[in-house]
Amino acid sequence: MVHPKKKPLAYPSVAGEPPPAELLLEIGTEELPYQFIPPALRALGDSAAQLLKEYRLSHGAVRALGTPRRLVLVIASLASRQTVTVKETMGPSKSHSFDTAGQPTKAAIGFAGSQSVAVKDLEIRQTPKGEYVFAVKREPGYPTHKLLSDILPSLIEQLSFPKSMRWNESGMRFARPVRWLLALYGGKVVKFQVGGVQADDRTWGHRFLAFDKSKTNQWVRVNDFMSYVKVLERHGVIPDQEQRRTMILSQLTRLTHSVRGDLHRDDDLLEQAIYTVEYPHAILGTFDPQYLTLPKAILMSAMKEHQGFFSVMRREGSLLPKFISVTNMKLEDMRLIREGNERVLVARLADAKFFFEEDRRIKLAERVEKLKGVIFHQKVGTQHQRTNRIVLLSTKFAGMLGGDQLITTCRRAAELSKADLLTGIVGEFPSLQGEMGGEYARHDGESEAVSLAIAEQYLPRAMEGELPKTLEGKILSLADRVDTIVAFFHVGVVPTGSEDPFGLRRHASAVVRILVEGNLWLNLSEAVRHAKELVQAQGLSAVPHSKGSSEPLDFIAERLRHYGRTVHGLRDDVMESVLKLATKRPFVLSDLLSRMKALQAITARPEFDPLMVGFKRAHRLVQKEKWSRDVINPELVQHPVEKELINVLSEVEPRVQTMMAKSEYAKALEELVRLKPVIDQFFVGVLVNADNPALRENRLSMLYKVDVLFRQFADFSHIVVQGT
Repeated sequence: MVHPKKKPLAYPSVAGEPPPAELLLEIGTEELPYQFIPPALRALGDSAAQLLKEYRLSHGAVRALGTPRRLVLVIASLASRQTVTVKETMGPSKSHSFDTAGQPTKAAIGFAGSQSVAVKDLEIRQTPKGEYVFAVKREPGYPTHKLLSDILPSLIEQLSFPKSMRWNESGMRFARPVRWLLALYGGKVVKFQVGGVQADDRTWGHRFLAFDKSKTNQWVRVNDFMSYVKVLERHGVIPDQEQRRTMILSQLTRLTHSVRGDLHRDDDLLEQAIYTVEYPHAILGTFDPQYLTLPKAILMSAMKEHQGFFSVMRREGSLLPKFISVTNMKLEDMRLIREGNERVLVARLADAKFFFEEDRRIKLAERVEKLKGVIFHQKVGTQHQRTNRIVLLSTKFAGMLGGDQLITTCRRAAELSKADLLTGIVGEFPSLQGEMGGEYARHDGESEAVSLAIAEQYLPRAMEGELPKTLEGKILSLADRVDTIVAFFHVGVVPTGSEDPFGLRRHASAVVRILVEGNLWLNLSEAVRHAKELVQAQGLSAVPHSKGSSEPLDFIAERLRHYGRTVHGLRDDVMESVLKLATKRPFVLSDLLSRMKALQAITARPEFDPLMVGFKRAHRLVQKEKWSRDVINPELVQHPVEKELINVLSEVEPRVQTMMAKSEYAKALEELVRLKPVIDQFFVGVLVNADNPALRENRLSMLYKVDVLFRQFADFSHIVVQGT
């Protein structure tokens, strides 16, 4: 006789289970490009955490370290076995599973067989529907050391890079050839193979610095992460990038103070230094003071872009004839390395001086015509065509934002804006475009306002970069970016997913920041329309947008949503309600953002959600009936609540219109909140869909006036009311 069991869940324990242990993985490679390393380390840590979660392996802190020749993963307290799982499946009811004598029926036997459990192991559980049988399967899990042989190869093979290569018959793709693998769990080697390389307990030191001076590139055995760090440091490697960062900053500070200067802090250059060396050693070099006659931007670009050198400044901001390089060597005599760096830099500076002097022989205005031979993009035309469009756009924007003097300045700046692309110095240092244009314009005798606008036209250079300071610079930057977005959309080159090869999202974000943070009252819908007309007038071939792509104005509005969400913490429904009606009035981004912020502030009021319930009821009735008349017949007003609604509307409507005209959005919303009690009373006191058609139409007209009044501010039907 089988007795149905009723017992609590029990998790089986594994006798003698070892405690959690440390996992150490090192992927040894040929030198990786420094730009590849930070994203690879982030991916390595994130993927490891995700894989361990999928394999039900609990763990402690996850760290990812890296140098040009190694990617390292350290996981503390990795469980020795998978977490126990209990799978419960409900079967037939108890009455269908066992007869009156307690014997299993065919239903119970069939259910147990389908779940691969013995009939005697079925359990009876009380459920809301009564007593039912359950099949309970408990899996203690596999040991971690066996699972890691599958997890680690998968983790390595999942890593992706901007460019990958194959280097042997294994066919594996990686940024650079994998030369060795170190994998230890609890001090024991995890056995696996990737790319033809077998994992073991050995690592390799610095290519040139070694504990044993008679050998280079020697391998050493390690037992755990602590011994790994110590032995590598003895062999010329600092695996922790944060430790290298601290060392580099300390050395830079010491060297700049030794010449009574200040370091020009460049975070990009610092990242480059951190990820191009395994054992940092900074050295101070000198160049001929005669080159200080060159613009500071040229000198700093020559030091940074070609050599990766840090600039040293005087306290008042000018450059010292000094530089600092971060090397991957620490020798007793660094003189040869320093002198080599100085020779290379002098050659670069001599070239820059030649280009600078030659460039100034030809005025920017004389270069403009030659832009006809410079292709910006095969579908979008030449830089000369772009210049013509930008001139007309800048003139249009200046007219929208200022007077004749602003128009004149912006037109001239736009005419010369792309001429520096043909100069030798920009050809040598592309990052100086715009900045050198401003320098050459000043040399040519152009006004300071024109020169500054040309210099600022590419700002902001990054998502959170510095904005143009002058109004002329903002207008020129806006004209350039609006033209770029509209032109590419016109020819069918539209960002999709993560693909955005021409940085259109960055351009749209810059438009948002310049207009919002600069508080420029520019009607963007008119600006985009004018840009479209200019593109069409030049005869560029239009390509229909693919399904799902948006118009330029929608595309920029999406970046406004992103800006509102990330910078101001605005709700999506709040932004959507304001943007839904934005195209029906001047599309001024700073104004739209002000509305969004005022609306989100009032959503926190306790009476706001009940107000929205009443408004949405009114809105639905109007929409359902497709009602669009607001004429109210006083003779058909019967109930006091109708009279009260009409009276309050007559008071509130003109005040809302006045406040909206003054952009006093918080006050306008306060007036709308006053409607809550009268809207509530109206729906309690009268039946809108009255049997009398005249009464029904009159009441719909009242609700239509409510709907129109609210829609002057936003489309409140998109507001999400809590609890609905």
